[in-house]
Amino acid sequence: MTLFPIEKTGAAERDAGDRLSIGGFVRRHPETVTAAMLVAICVAVAILNPDFLQPSSLIDIVRASVVTGLFALGVFVILAAGGIDVSFTAIAALTMYSITLLTTRYAPGLPMILVLVLAVGGGMLLGMFNGLLVYNFAVPAMIVTIGTQYLFRGILLAFVGTVWIMALPEQMLTFGRAPMVQFANSNGAVVTLPLYVLVLPAAAVLTWWILNRTLMGRAIFAMGGSARVAERLGYNLRTVHLFVFGFAGALAGLAGIIHVCSNRLANPFDLVGTEINVIAAVVLGGARITGGTGTVIGTLLGVLLVTVINNVLVMVGIPSTWQRFVVGTFILLAAAFFVVRQRRT
Repeated sequence: MTLFPIEKTGAAERDAGDRLSIGGFVRRHPETVTAAMLVAICVAVAILNPDFLQPSSLIDIVRASVVTGLFALGVFVILAAGGIDVSFTAIAALTMYSITLLTTRYAPGLPMILVLVLAVGGGMLLGMFNGLLVYNFAVPAMIVTIGTQYLFRGILLAFVGTVWIMALPEQMLTFGRAPMVQFANSNGAVVTLPLYVLVLPAAAVLTWWILNRTLMGRAIFAMGGSARVAERLGYNLRTVHLFVFGFAGALAGLAGIIHVCSNRLANPFDLVGTEINVIAAVVLGGARITGGTGTVIGTLLGVLLVTVINNVLVMVGIPSTWQRFVVGTFILLAAAFFVVRQRRT
């Protein structure tokens, strides 16, 4: 009769000790590993090439993180629900090019806020189409989104257009150029931190609020842990599927139109092949492919890590062709850590 309480107390003491230990903290917060890798890379690059710490270089990294970050937040929400999406770049390309073409030809004076609303709405509808297919056919989300990726790109190239649109409407050019911070560097060149970078932190706050402060967020993580258990708890899986894929599609549409405005042209062939970088960023941020875990902060850190790797290799004399090799190495290291963490847990 006395053995059970003693064993229970011992387990509780071990759990308490694990919570207080550094290893326990890292296992509960895998994003700290991502942060450590990011700091280590930044320190190493700054030592090898001090120009990395120039404001212009840091601003370039921030600007390059916006589109990838919006994609990554959408992918993270789907991963948290136990799915995966590889069609988000196709959604972004179809949405951005169609809306730019529509605005240029038929509504050149359309307010920018309506352009953004159309981009978000168009991406959301395409994402919800993904969600309906995944739920109704009960097949893996990767299979469905590989199919819709080709479908969306086929629609874009066969029925919408293949010609670059370089003469953008003035409101889109103004949105892409609007400065939040602007100054001249030591060489006299003007460095601009664009206003649109605020879209990423706003989207991150919204994503965090949905996942951590709403019933939908509980349903997403519950479905990512076990769809059967989530259904028994009373969650409507169809609604969750529509929401997560629609949310990811909305962010993809927003990312696409920001990509057009920042580059000042609409290229229907843009964004092809960036899916791996985005998924790598989410995984490096601590999200499991099997679902049910991850944080918004971890996702943003993963985005910064991948962006820094892709932008600073040339600065330290490493050819850009090594980018995938370096990113792949970090993914394997992160995967090894997460496997060890899961086994210990």
